[in-house]
Amino acid sequence: MILKHLALASFAILSLSACQTTTESEATPIVNVPFTAPLASDFRSEIAIARYSELLNRADLSPDQQAKLYYDRGVLFDSLGMTTLSRIDFNRAVKLKPDLAEVYNFLGIQHTLMQQYEKAYEFFDSALELDEDHEYAYLNRGIALYYGDRSGIAKTDFSAFLARSPNDPYRVLWVYLADAKVNKEQALVELKTNATALDDSQWAFQLISLFAGDMSEHAFLSGISEGVKSEQEYAQRLCEAYFYLAKLHQAAGDKYLAADYFRLALATNVHEFIEYKYARLELELMAGDDAS
Repeated sequence: MILKHLALASFAILSLSACQTTTESEATPIVNVPFTAPLASDFRSEIAIARYSELLNRADLSPDQQAKLYYDRGVLFDSLGMTTLSRIDFNRAVKLKPDLAEVYNFLGIQHTLMQQYEKAYEFFDSALELDEDHEYAYLNRGIALYYGDRSGIAKTDFSAFLARSPNDPYRVLWVYLADAKVNKEQALVELKTNATALDDSQWAFQLISLFAGDMSEHAFLSGISEGVKSEQEYAQRLCEAYFYLAKLHQAAGDKYLAADYFRLALATNVHEFIEYKYARLELELMAGDDAS
């Protein structure tokens, strides 16, 4: 039943207005894209939040236990898109237990999203000082540097992240995104070189083929639902696909199409994915550029 629904959804036609202030000659709406209903909140996360809240009212908890509960509840708040509540819990956790590397990683992401890049760098630095093997702190600090217009330094972090798992297409792609801001031709050469370590049977390998120019956008969109086993997986895959398609069009100067794809990424409601989080930041930056 689910697969039948997904197959029908993959042929749905979505037409979005790129921007209310643009004319038809300035922007072409997106059509014939795969689409699905926004991902619903997991009721189990809400129940877990209520349970953690009850536990935090106990008087016999040690500071370390309190910190762990605040951290766990903060992660759940973040997964539901409740960013302010999650940040409050992360700050409480780190005050009680200042050596929680993962808390600094989350706080760094949140300050990146607020465009407070210097503060974000400090949090990621703290995470890596506490745990130099915290590989996702390299990714997230690289992303903060990327949005903070320090692409050359960002590539160093992305490369360190890639070195820990050379067969991950997403890591290869973020190295390319940073490198392309400095030298697009060299970035493409490195993308193809790094792609040789990848398994081309992975769905995400299609992202590499798309950016390398080996696959058309139509073919990419047509293959998104292949191998999908649940609506949740489909929504997650669409979130990623829309975000990276937006980056592709953005690099080509198609800012209206890029904006629509970023909006589609947000429409999936996959709050915990970095593609969802940074789609919102991308739209804020684009709005700022238009206003200036």
